[in-house]
Amino acid sequence: MNTVAETKSVETNNDEADKAEGKVDWLAEIRGLALMLLAVLAFHTFIAKPFYIPSTSMMPALQVGDRLVVSKYPYGWSWASISFHLAPRGSWRIWPATPQYGDIVIPVHPVRDEDYIKRIVALPGDTIEVRDGHIILNGTPIRREVVPPVRIPLEPDLLCNGRPCLEDFGRYLVRDASGEQFFEPPTWRETLPNGASYLVIDHENQPYDYFGPITIPEGHVFAMGDNRDSSADSRAPLENHGLGGPVPLENIGGRAEFITFSLDGSTGLNPLSWFTSLRPDRAWMTLRPAFAESEQE
Repeated sequence: MNTVAETKSVETNNDEADKAEGKVDWLAEIRGLALMLLAVLAFHTFIAKPFYIPSTSMMPALQVGDRLVVSKYPYGWSWASISFHLAPRGSWRIWPATPQYGDIVIPVHPVRDEDYIKRIVALPGDTIEVRDGHIILNGTPIRREVVPPVRIPLEPDLLCNGRPCLEDFGRYLVRDASGEQFFEPPTWRETLPNGASYLVIDHENQPYDYFGPITIPEGHVFAMGDNRDSSADSRAPLENHGLGGPVPLENIGGRAEFITFSLDGSTGLNPLSWFTSLRPDRAWMTLRPAFAESEQE
């Protein structure tokens, strides 16, 4: 009889152990999830984060649909470095550094918690003027040369705020011998005093073709988009969604490094479109400027 009772007791204990093993430790699960989220937040804040291009303001260097990597450490860290803008605004900076001419950076709008992406064209202490679309730094026009127009494919599925992204380029639409259509807007190559060289699109006469002159205060930089006629940048006032003048360095949240992949807007529910919508020629393109012979030499 004792043997039967002992057997039943062992079976009961085993059942209880199996039930205990089957229970989920929700506290441990939540703790693990919190640690994972903190690790992602720390990486995005201190090392790098992904970034998506939603507008045409930095064409031709960046196209709508580009996905890229932004490094967080080149200029030190500030409130703007913290992902999702979780920190209050302030003037503090840790291990501060100043961007170089030609860097593509991520300034945060002075009022809204919205990330922009622009190119640095003037540094602290510089006097900048824009005259007929031409940048004049410290009284000297930067080098600006006409080059063959860039070719931008016609991608009708790509929309910006509900309208075709490139509708402003309509008169520059051409068709090659194969029947493929491209936009070929007027293109220029600019070279800044350190030799940083990049392409810009400038095809219209508009108010922001004239600006300044102003002197950039210490702790600030001047940023412009490469698509000069479609960029709300340091030339544009806050009420026109611009940056409202020189950008405080503590408002810069990182530097654009390279494109990881790019989509042409045709991605849909069909898994095949996940591959056919890729722009293979844009993957892993560096976003650091090329360097010509320095004008200071």
